[in-house]
Formats: sequence, structure tokens, C-alpha cells
Amino acid sequence: MDTTQLLKGVLDAAVLAVVEDDDGYGYDVVRRLRSAGLEDVGDASVYGTLRRLYAAGALSSYVVPSEEGPHRKYYGINPRGRELLEAQRKSWRAFSETVDHLLAPEGDPR
Repeated sequence: MDTTQLLKGVLDAAVLAVVEDDDGYGYDVVRRLRSAGLEDVGDASVYGTLRRLYAAGALSSYVVPSEEGPHRKYYGINPRGRELLEAQRKSWRAFSETVDHLLAPEGDPR
């Protein structure tokens, strides 16, 4: 199954989840998503999602000087982002339960 379209639908929630406990800069967020199992996530998609969530007021940001190159812009979840993440978690649970039920083999009591 090509998961590209599925990923587009849940990328906001996934990004919020990976910065929920620990702020991160763009490529750090990409690495965390990939190490969590979203290997197909694109750099540009994550950077765009971070900018969009910041513009929507769900993330705060700050710049940290880097000895290895340009300064890094870190993103962290804020109270608005936590509310959004919780709402997306509830929506995901309801949606995934429905799809699990639909995809269960006949006679499976899910």
C-alpha cells in the first residue's frame, strides 16, 4: 500500500507528537519521524508542516546558534498545539477503529 496519502492526512499530528516532550529543529523532527517508522516522510513536507503549525499558533519557535553551521530554528509545542494534538488523537482513534472494523476478516469480532 502506498502510504503517501495517509501520511499527508496525519503529518500535523505526527509532527506535534514528536515535539510534544522535546523541542526540535527541522531535520531533527524529520529524523524522529523516520526513526518512529515514517520512513517515507519528505523533508519538504515536514518543514512545510512546521511552518504551517507555527503560523496557526500551535508551535512556538526560537533560534539557537550552532557550531556546526547556520543557526537552528527550534520548534516546541505550546498550549494551543497541545489542544490540537489531543483533538487529533481522538479523531485518529475513532477513524482507525472504524477502518480496523471495516478491514477485519469476516467473522473477526473486532
